[in-house]
Amino acid sequence: MASGPSGIVEGMVDVPDGQVWFQRHDGGGTGLPLLCLHGGPGMPHDYLEPLAGLADERPVVFYDQLGCGRSPVQDHGVRWTVERFVVELESVRRTLDLTNVVIFGNSWGGMLAMRYMLDTPVGVAGLVLSSAPPSVSRWLADAAGLRRALPQPVQEVLRTHEESGFYGCPEYQGAVAEFYRRHLCRLRPWPECVERTFAGLGGDAYGEMWGPSEFGPVTGSLRDWELLDQVPRIAVPTLVTCGRFDEATPEHMAALAEALPDAELAIFESSSHMAFLEERDSYLGRLRSFLRRFDDSGTDGA
Repeated sequence: MASGPSGIVEGMVDVPDGQVWFQRHDGGGTGLPLLCLHGGPGMPHDYLEPLAGLADERPVVFYDQLGCGRSPVQDHGVRWTVERFVVELESVRRTLDLTNVVIFGNSWGGMLAMRYMLDTPVGVAGLVLSSAPPSVSRWLADAAGLRRALPQPVQEVLRTHEESGFYGCPEYQGAVAEFYRRHLCRLRPWPECVERTFAGLGGDAYGEMWGPSEFGPVTGSLRDWELLDQVPRIAVPTLVTCGRFDEATPEHMAALAEALPDAELAIFESSSHMAFLEERDSYLGRLRSFLRRFDDSGTDGA
């Protein structure tokens, strides 16, 4: 492990198929640690950096999942599956001694958190599910609806390139970027931490688990992801968050919150998929309030 600026420690953790990088922010607070799971699959932690602002009350831990950011993969024969990432998450918790913890997961990170919790791990006191879809079929239907609201020329670029399989074409990527500017992050310009995230994107994990494009077809291991009928088994207190303009739509996230036995829903009216960036102060304030309930109760988790 290496010490950086005051209160920041980083290092590497052994996990299946390699090592992953972690960073712990500790401002001296005694609250339960917050372990943060990034999206993607394959979008490194950088865009979650605003959550480090909570380190005055509790340790905040980030890690880059294998195959992206500061956790490069050495064995290109890795099988990218949900099960592999669940084992990786457990390895990080065990190595960093995160015996009692609250887990934050954004997008794919929240999907991973849900799957992990269905295995009833010990010591997880609560969850924050940030724009995390329980249903891929619902996600795709919602994305199709949002796509129909794009300018017609943008829709045409998407359609013609998808029909030809030209997903890597810069023109196609530019059309996807227009969708992202509306439904991923609405800040102008994008914060530098978001730019770093895209620079460190792990394409192998994304391609194998999702597919060639944001809009599908979902050809990877997430194609049959449907957990809405299983999440009632997740008994810990959960905060579900999203933005009004989110690709994880408020209606989808409301269905998730309703299915969970102990959940509350927070919708951020000026945000899309990254409300912790788009409405940083409001989001961190809401998150602080939720997390303090565990500090006050002294709970040891599930």
